[in-house]
Amino acid sequence: MKLYDFPFSPNCRKVRAVAYELGVSFEFVPVNLLKGESHTPAFLEKNPNGRVPVLEDGNFVLWESVAILRYLGAGTALMPTSPRVAADVDRWLAWQLAHLGPAMSKVGFERVVKPLRRLGPPDAALVEAGTADFAAATAVLERGLAGREYVAGPLSIADFALAAHYSIAPACGLDTSRFGAVESWLARMLARDSMKRTLADAKVPA
Repeated sequence: MKLYDFPFSPNCRKVRAVAYELGVSFEFVPVNLLKGESHTPAFLEKNPNGRVPVLEDGNFVLWESVAILRYLGAGTALMPTSPRVAADVDRWLAWQLAHLGPAMSKVGFERVVKPLRRLGPPDAALVEAGTADFAAATAVLERGLAGREYVAGPLSIADFALAAHYSIAPACGLDTSRFGAVESWLARMLARDSMKRTLADAKVPA
């Protein structure tokens, strides 16, 4: 299998983390987003959206990070089969896409992408709005983790999807220190070998 990705990206981090957790081997194909490599004609044939990650398994090409997580996790302990637990996993995956991801992307673009691409100073108003959205989302996760070790009960692909995003929070200047349950959960996740390996990969290419 091949994975086309940009390891600094949280959506790519979550796929790498699940793959490492499950012992799945990839041939990694780097796609430098800072140089526009996701918009070349060859890459757009694989994903017309021009985004990473993209999984290539023989003649099967799959894009969208959550779909890739489900594909890799099918039949493993990271994909619970109990209907209610499975629905809870789906709930947190959807929440990451609808709430956490957009909040973090807003701040990440201003504080990380703009400096890397020399697009000018951060927009303070957008940073403030994104920071508020991030805090509101994290308060939701804080309540969701009450009495739980992991977001859906047992460890699942949802934990890796969320932890991959939270792992980029320090680079964005986003703080989780007032959310004790989130901090404890994130510490457990980041202590896993799969997450350590993922974060070791997460370098911004020159």
